[in-house]
Amino acid sequence: MPVLFADRDDAGRQLAGELAHLRVESPVVVGLPRGGVPVAYQVAAALGAPLDVLLVRKLGVPHHPELAMGAIGEGGVKVLHDQTIRFAGVSPDALSGVEHRERDEMQRRSALYRTGERLTLRGRTVIIVDDGLATGATALAACRVARAEGAARVVLAVPVAPPDWTDRIGPAADAFIAFETPDDFEAVGQYYADFSATTDEQVISLLAAAREDGR
Repeated sequence: MPVLFADRDDAGRQLAGELAHLRVESPVVVGLPRGGVPVAYQVAAALGAPLDVLLVRKLGVPHHPELAMGAIGEGGVKVLHDQTIRFAGVSPDALSGVEHRERDEMQRRSALYRTGERLTLRGRTVIIVDDGLATGATALAACRVARAEGAARVVLAVPVAPPDWTDRIGPAADAFIAFETPDDFEAVGQYYADFSATTDEQVISLLAAAREDGR
């Protein structure tokens, strides 16, 4: 399984090359915190586009938190994988507890990251960027948030995803762009030499840098 990207910055620069044609649409670029923001920063810089975050949180199975049973997003958006919930035996109370905890974390991040006026998505081409796509739950939630906020066109862009990734999102996005869709895809991190966790401080710094650049 080849390593495709040195780190998230490198992934963003490579992904930006696939998105250059969208520059004429004067898009807004939104990253999914935390790992999607360094990728989105490079995309926004290449396109000369404004950068913001779009807040979503994965809902992990209680005894296996890396396994997504759904996701939540701003504005009350919620995506549930009913089959996973049934298979994992997650009770309504357990699901509610996970959702409550993740909404608290989403509010914490909103307070940290949004220190100025939020970019409007209404009537704009919105490029949603993450560092990769696995189950697609958070990406689907993000697309639905952008729709609810009035985006004219939703473009989902990731450096790496499984071959069937567009089927996982369906009509929630208008366009899909991935740098690579390996047939033997297993996990996003396997395609990065450095996939260390992005910190809150890094997200805040990148958003501030984009604002200072007039984006």
